[in-house]
Amino acid sequence: MEPLQPIREKIDQLDHEIVGLLNRRLTLAAEIGRLKRAAGGEIYVPEREDAVLRKVAALNQGPLLPGALQAVYREIMSAAIALEKPLLIAYLGPAATNSHQAALKKFGASVDYHAMATFADIFTAVEKGEADYGVIPIENSTEGSVREALDSFVESDLKIVAQFYTDITYALIANSPLEQITKVCSKDQSLAQCRQWLARHLPHAQLVDAPSTARAVLIARDEPGAAAVANEAAAQLYGVPVLARNIQDRSDNTTRFFVIGKKPAGPVGGGRDISSFLISLGDEAASHSGALLRMLQPLAARGINLTKVESRPNKSRPWDYYFFIDVSGHYEDAAMKAALAELKAFCPLVKWLGSYPAVS
Repeated sequence: MEPLQPIREKIDQLDHEIVGLLNRRLTLAAEIGRLKRAAGGEIYVPEREDAVLRKVAALNQGPLLPGALQAVYREIMSAAIALEKPLLIAYLGPAATNSHQAALKKFGASVDYHAMATFADIFTAVEKGEADYGVIPIENSTEGSVREALDSFVESDLKIVAQFYTDITYALIANSPLEQITKVCSKDQSLAQCRQWLARHLPHAQLVDAPSTARAVLIARDEPGAAAVANEAAAQLYGVPVLARNIQDRSDNTTRFFVIGKKPAGPVGGGRDISSFLISLGDEAASHSGALLRMLQPLAARGINLTKVESRPNKSRPWDYYFFIDVSGHYEDAAMKAALAELKAFCPLVKWLGSYPAVS
């Protein structure tokens, strides 16, 4: 007997046990799905997802790496969700955009995906029930907030139910050789994340904003002299050669994504929730020099930690601004309720955008 054979037989036995256990787990998940549907509950429950991933991480004693274990369990949960109810996820398309790759990472291969042309289309699809959830990029570690996505929350009643982070790498993709490139197409944020590389290697090329990174690859495929900045999955899907890899300016380039849905997520507890709000100071900002500080005091006084604040212009009222803020804690927390009541006494708009599990 060859020396590997006994080990392989042990692996075969473990595979037999793993498949059996997986199917037992999914059978139980399908039963939970039946009970959820009967009670009108949500199939995707972010706080439960967070609890499962934390639990298995605590159980892991190696040598399986934490990221690999999480990826395995995301696919298990994806298969479980598909058994409970067909789930449709909207993303900024076409296929193989960064948003598409991020959505696949979050929800796995067993649910359905639908490409949308704009952020507004994603919000509309979820609002109308044409999609169960949407995945949108909200900010990048190199270039900051995705303004179009952020502004979409002003008119929408959808809630942020989950967040996650994804490493983003870019390639230069074209049918033409580098010396013949006269223009480079991509989403504005993506071009900005590769600004230094493009300035060094294609200083005379025109930079052209495209609706998405994948759409840019289609332009590069069909137009001589055009190149795209996109991920390699798009190059492979659309059959366009990669001229250069890892052209992003920072090796740790990361994008934060939101999952948006109709119903809010429940609390995780234990200090592991984040809440997002949209706040307008209105005339308060014009009449009080310390208006922004006054907005933050009700939160600080109750030990609610501010993790992000960003202003955006109110497009319907010149020189008025919205403030998007992220704070620690859940909307249902007593301290949060008290702080919001105080804020509403002098802010004309205090809009809850959602509470969701923090990312550890």
